[in-house]
Amino acid sequence: MIYLDYQATTPLAPEALDAMLPWLRDQHANPHSPHAAGRKAKAVVEHARAQVAALLPPGGRVAFTSGATEALNWAIKGTTGPIVTLATEHAAVLDTARASGRPVTILPVGPDGLVDLAVAEAAIVPGVGLVAVMLVNNEIGVVQPTFTLGNMARSAGARFLCDAVQGVGRIEMAKGFDFVAISAHKIHGPKGIGALYVRDGVELDAFMHGGGQEALGRSGTLSPALCAGFGVAAELMTHAYPSYHPHVAALWRLAVARLSEGWHINGSTEHRYHGNLNIRRDGLDVARLMSDLRDIAFSAGSACASGSGRSSHVLRAIGLSEAQARSSIRLGFGRYTSATELTEAIDRIVAAADMQRMAA
Repeated sequence: MIYLDYQATTPLAPEALDAMLPWLRDQHANPHSPHAAGRKAKAVVEHARAQVAALLPPGGRVAFTSGATEALNWAIKGTTGPIVTLATEHAAVLDTARASGRPVTILPVGPDGLVDLAVAEAAIVPGVGLVAVMLVNNEIGVVQPTFTLGNMARSAGARFLCDAVQGVGRIEMAKGFDFVAISAHKIHGPKGIGALYVRDGVELDAFMHGGGQEALGRSGTLSPALCAGFGVAAELMTHAYPSYHPHVAALWRLAVARLSEGWHINGSTEHRYHGNLNIRRDGLDVARLMSDLRDIAFSAGSACASGSGRSSHVLRAIGLSEAQARSSIRLGFGRYTSATELTEAIDRIVAAADMQRMAA
């Protein structure tokens, strides 16, 4: 299997698995218990918290959650006032904002996937409570100008929430964000755990009630195993940062060079994380392509909406027609992807698409 679905989830780092195993096999104490075994489990959790915090801007507190979806829900539901966000945000932001009962302004993006800063500035005015913007889009890899948008929010007296799930540890993150949501399984950690960063001095209402065991008052028993795996994964991302970019950039150049005529890249090629390649070919039958290439893992869109039957709201937001959105695929690659396997995958995808066209 050639795995090219890094935006859906990343392979678990062996080092993260090694950190988790003792707490899955031999240790079972509740980290919120006061006895010696509980204190030992608590120490593992706090060490992991420090490892995750090192991946995030200084000057904030980190609370573990069940994943980024919970973290985003918490940041939105724990604040007040009108919300401003983008049409290309993850459903965990868009659906939660719509369900909040608060006024919501959803800003459009251009064909490149970027928000118009003049439009954003006109919408982010005094009285807005929260501005929520993704750092790196999960479907098309476009990098939004979060530093500038964060300054707009601050000038208007609004809080700024950054969904950094796809960007943390991969691209530089601005300081000064009020909230940052991340997920372990997008940085080679385990599924089932994420974190919410809250800048020092920022207040946030409780989202879940029932004990308040975790930092910032989150209720629920933490898993030391998941925390340990998350912590090691975060530490690996911190250390790998200098070498990660050249590797991913080389893979991007290789992949783009091997695309034949008729393929189009969705979203900006300049303002983009290069581990995400979202491409389309008019008339492509994506379901047939995936069936023909079952030993290559890639996506027809966001894994979160793959069972909905709807085309990608992100691709429609950048102006693609329904047919164009449905003829697009997403290839995601990173730390464990080799040039050899990416070359083979791209060549086979192109050949299979060519066969479809010849048979039409």
